[in-house]
Order: sequence, then C-alpha cells, then structure tokens
Amino acid sequence: MNSAIVESFAQMVREKSVDKDVLADIIEEIFGLLVKKKYGAEAQYDIVVNMDKGDIEIFLIRDIVEEVEDPETEISIKEVNEKGNDEELEVGEEYVEKIEMASFGRRLINLARQSLNQKIKEIEKEIIYKEYSEMLGEIIVGDIYQVRRNDLLVNHNKNELLMPRTEQIPRERYRKGDTIRAAIKDVQKTPNGPVIIVSRADNIFLRRLFEIEIPEIYDGVIEIKGIAREPGERAKVAVESQDTRIDAVGACVGMKGVRIHAIVRELNNENIDVINFSDDPVVYIQRALAPAKLKQIEIDEDEKTCNVYADSDQVSLIVGRNGVNIRLAMKLTGYEIEVIREEKPFEEYEEDIELVDLREELTPEIVELLINNRYDTAVEVLSAGVEKLKEIEEFDEEKAQEIIEIIQDQFEEEE
Repeated sequence: MNSAIVESFAQMVREKSVDKDVLADIIEEIFGLLVKKKYGAEAQYDIVVNMDKGDIEIFLIRDIVEEVEDPETEISIKEVNEKGNDEELEVGEEYVEKIEMASFGRRLINLARQSLNQKIKEIEKEIIYKEYSEMLGEIIVGDIYQVRRNDLLVNHNKNELLMPRTEQIPRERYRKGDTIRAAIKDVQKTPNGPVIIVSRADNIFLRRLFEIEIPEIYDGVIEIKGIAREPGERAKVAVESQDTRIDAVGACVGMKGVRIHAIVRELNNENIDVINFSDDPVVYIQRALAPAKLKQIEIDEDEKTCNVYADSDQVSLIVGRNGVNIRLAMKLTGYEIEVIREEKPFEEYEEDIELVDLREELTPEIVELLINNRYDTAVEVLSAGVEKLKEIEEFDEEKAQEIIEIIQDQFEEEE
C-alpha cells in the first residue's frame, strides 16, 4: 500500500512538474494528521518519505514510564517488554514504534487519499497560474476544442484557455479542431482554479506578430512606438529605427510586402498602415492621417486637440470608411482631431462630369430635378453650392449637402 501511494504521487511529479520535496512535505503533513486522529493531538511522531524507493514509514514516539498517565505520549515499561525488542529499554527513555499503514483502517486511509488528491490539485492550479503568469503577452499555439456562443475554449499543453468574444477578431470564423494562435492577455485566480484569457484582438497580439515576422524589432533595432487597432478592420503601427542606416517602415513591410502580408493573413486580412514615428506632433499627425493631403494643422498641446484643414475632396480620405482612419489616428497620436473642410474652387477640376452620367449615384429623380433647374454638369452644381441648391423646392439643406458630397466623391475617384 505504501509503495502504491508513493508511486501514484511520483507519477504526478513527473507529469505536473511538482517538486519532489514539496510533495514529500505534503505526504508528511497528511499522514501526520492521521497519526493525531488515531493516537491523539499530543502524539509525537516521525514520518519518513522516500520518493525514490516508493516508501512511507511512520514512527510513533512515546516516553517509557512505570505507570501511564497520558496514553497519547506515554507507554508503560511493561507493555514495552511485552512487545519484545532487540534492545533493552528503561523508564525515561523514548520508545519508537513503527506503525503499519493498515493499522489506520480503511476510513482513515481513504481520508488520507482524499486530502492528498485535494492538495495535489491545489498545487497543480498554482503551477498553472505561475506558468501562464510568466507567459503574459506571449503567443501560444493551441487547438480549439469547443466553440460556444460567446467564447472559445482552447487546448494548450492539456490546459484550458479561454477566448471571450471581445478578444476574438470580428467576422473571423472558428471551428472545433482548428489550430489557433493567440496572445496570453490575463491570468485570473478563481475558486475553481486559474482562468487564462487569450486574445487575438488585443494590441499585444499584433505587437508580438511584428516581433516574430520582423527580426529588427525582435532585436531592438526598430522600436514600436505605438499601436492603434480596430481588429479585423484596420490598424496603424508607428515605428522608429535606432539605426539611421535602416528604414523602419521598409524593414517592417519587407521585400514586395512579404513581411507585412504574413501578419495581415494571420489577422484575417486586417489592413495595416506602418508609419514613421515623430516627436513633432504636427508631423506625427500628418503621417497618421496619410495618404490624405492636409493644407494646415493647428494643435493645442496642453488640451491635446488638433484642427486639420483640408480640401473637401480629401476629407473622405482623412475620415476613412465609417470613420476608422481618423479614429485610429486619434488613438495613435493621443490628439482629438477635428477636420475643417475647405471647399475646392470648381475651376481646379480639370474635367467636368455630365449629370446624366451620375444617375446611378444621385438617382434619376435628383438628376432630372437638377437639369430642370439648369444644372447640366457636376462643376455647375459644385459652383452653385448648398445655398443655391436649397432654392430648389424639393431640396433642404441636408439634401443639398448630400448632393455636393456625392459629386465631390466622384471627382475624388476620378483623381
């Protein structure tokens, strides 16, 4: 029985990386409690655990007396002589008796097993917590073994990792059995054991991918100064080279874009803009809003606000689809950016567009109304402006502004 118990826990040492000495201490503690339950709270004992040999030895230590007053700590000389010993013992000496495991009875042995199992589980939880706490921010590769409504369960080295919906890339499809890469974002202690949160949506995942794909970043030659990201949609990464001979953006993009494309594929085709960092906020904001052409930038460094002036045909580039470009620029630079549109003089447009060619964009009804009011081309509408268009009975200010913006977008596409 002794060897079977020790072997079962020696196996845990091998599989769970539990320290041998720690496990031996736990076994000593548990069997010490058994001795006290059987022989009393004051009982003196010694427990020797040999993990290598697979053996547990329990010794009960009592004082030899003429007449026993405290049976928990004393034994009579008469009883000692009756037990028979190789050596002659006298009153006042200690009597050390080896206790057989079977003498504790089935109930106490089962209690010991349960206590040991509980202790081992606690140690396993602590080992897992410590292991993953030391891996915070690192990328792991695991297998999806359960897809639930709001989260994924990922198997990594036989441990369960959790990816909540908020840490998933939107519109990315996950299937049971798929191999997945993610960054360890958080490790939480709970009564049921550690909960390891992994993420593909957090900035740290993108940062680690850059380190993996771009040796100059891993080596510290190029530093990532900032990341702004809307997962699955678009990201902006500001980089700076510590070596003037190395182009930071070029190194990140790679020959024919091979490096950045590897990251884009991993992120479900998320668009990534890599820009050069600058200590000058005006230059930094300008780069963050590229490729839009800005006419003027006014900043308030104390309030962290910025007014950007641009021609009307550049506004859509600055803002981006659904406003994503300007939101990311604000996250990256830390400035609240307001765009001030400056209408482009119609004379600057090199080619005009017949309104009849814009029936799809404006709708046939609007085109007919404009032509009936002597507006035949796009430039004529732009030169009239919102105030003139409002004079048409069917158009209010909002509708007039919408027509102007649609036509401006058409000129922008032409360019």
